[in-house]
Amino acid sequence: MTEGHATDLDDLRVVADYQFGAGAGDALFPADADIELSRSRSGRPRQVYVEGDRVTSYGTDGRFTLGVAGGRRLYDDLGGDAYVVRVGDESVPFVRDGKNAFAKFVTDADPAVRSGDEVCVVGPDGDLLGVGRAELSADAMLDFEAGMAVRVREGADEE
Repeated sequence: MTEGHATDLDDLRVVADYQFGAGAGDALFPADADIELSRSRSGRPRQVYVEGDRVTSYGTDGRFTLGVAGGRRLYDDLGGDAYVVRVGDESVPFVRDGKNAFAKFVTDADPAVRSGDEVCVVGPDGDLLGVGRAELSADAMLDFEAGMAVRVREGADEE
């Protein structure tokens, strides 16, 4: 690993801890894993792969978008509730297939979730169904009977 690569990973871990909470950087980018960065033409990190799976993309806004592998790492390593939106049985096959999650079917959500946050969508049995961007705050997801709660980017069956 080159010095620049190690520095980039340290910086990315700090951003992950800021965006998702303490411990997220180590969960997403473990020190003992095979990590590969793809870069833009300007040299900025773009995609981060861990053990060959796309864990995150690093946006020009300085925030991560999660891949299913990254969602699984966060969900497993951060205790299962941080940045999690839970849906009922009715939504399971749809979210797994990459379809959006609607507020009507949300059964629980991390109270810290705000509109625009990256979240993990989880079924009633605790299985990760997909990852995406929250379209509503946690309170609104639980209060509303209509509307999109999470714009699912990638379903767990799409891996």
